[in-house]
Amino acid sequence: MASSRSDPTKGAMPPSPAEHDDGTQHEQGASSSPPSPPASSSQAPPPQPPPPPDPTKKNRNAFLELMSPKHHKAAKTAVAATDPHSHAAAKLKKGPWRGALLHYVQRPESFPSSQILRTTPNIVLIQDAFPKATIHLLLLPRSPAHYEQHPHEALADPAFLATVKDEAASAARIAAAELARRLSPFSASSRARNDAIAAGSIPFDELPPAGRDYLAEIRVGVHAHPSMAHLHVHIISRDMHSDRLKHRKHYNSFNTPFFVPLDDYPLAEDDKRRDPAFQNANLGRDLVCWACGKGFGSKFAELKRHLDDEFEIWKKR
Repeated sequence: MASSRSDPTKGAMPPSPAEHDDGTQHEQGASSSPPSPPASSSQAPPPQPPPPPDPTKKNRNAFLELMSPKHHKAAKTAVAATDPHSHAAAKLKKGPWRGALLHYVQRPESFPSSQILRTTPNIVLIQDAFPKATIHLLLLPRSPAHYEQHPHEALADPAFLATVKDEAASAARIAAAELARRLSPFSASSRARNDAIAAGSIPFDELPPAGRDYLAEIRVGVHAHPSMAHLHVHIISRDMHSDRLKHRKHYNSFNTPFFVPLDDYPLAEDDKRRDPAFQNANLGRDLVCWACGKGFGSKFAELKRHLDDEFEIWKKR
């Protein structure tokens, strides 16, 4: 939701030479009385002609400079940076896109309800704008003391970690319920319950069990070296079936030790997952199917086609 702001470039103009303290203005022209010369005991020197233009310097047009794109970009950036909650301020602080999550944390009410799934004093739960699986949510902690820290540092705080784990458990249940809604019509293990519900003749407390544990299909964790500036926890289904999955690093960031389960925190000081060299190597690993273990080397397009087949099998379980 865009908020209305006064334009800081528009304000009270300073008094011009033709404007008096009472705000009245007098026309300047042939009809106005000439100003009285300043009192002086001697004759004022004759006016000197202006110096000739310097041929080495280009003429500058103040109006054209004011209206130039460069001027407007600089002015817009300077104004936005004065608002610590603005997305532009976050971009200035963290780069072109790394600060994009800050606005969700500080002003969740400014986004449509379709994007904000849950808000508490501790977290904001949103849908990932670029989902890498059928279900992909982001849990955004709201603690200013922690949300700009690296996950390894922030999640070393026992009290904060307990809060995040509790909120993540609730978020995982929300994700599992949505996954069940999407997949249960195709699921063989859910068929008996679905048929009973469709028949409408069996009391709810006598329905067959759901059959499939959708919560077990949800993964909760963080990236060892996040691409976004503000702390976020991924709540993601394991299928990796999405048109937003574009390249090897996308896939490996969720299917190697680069993805650190939240339950593994706090990490020991000698945990190799803290090592940037180890994690960079994980992103460049050969591709391996999460479901069947088949290797694809660096052939991402082949893996993507294979994941389509695996998804059809997975959703029917």
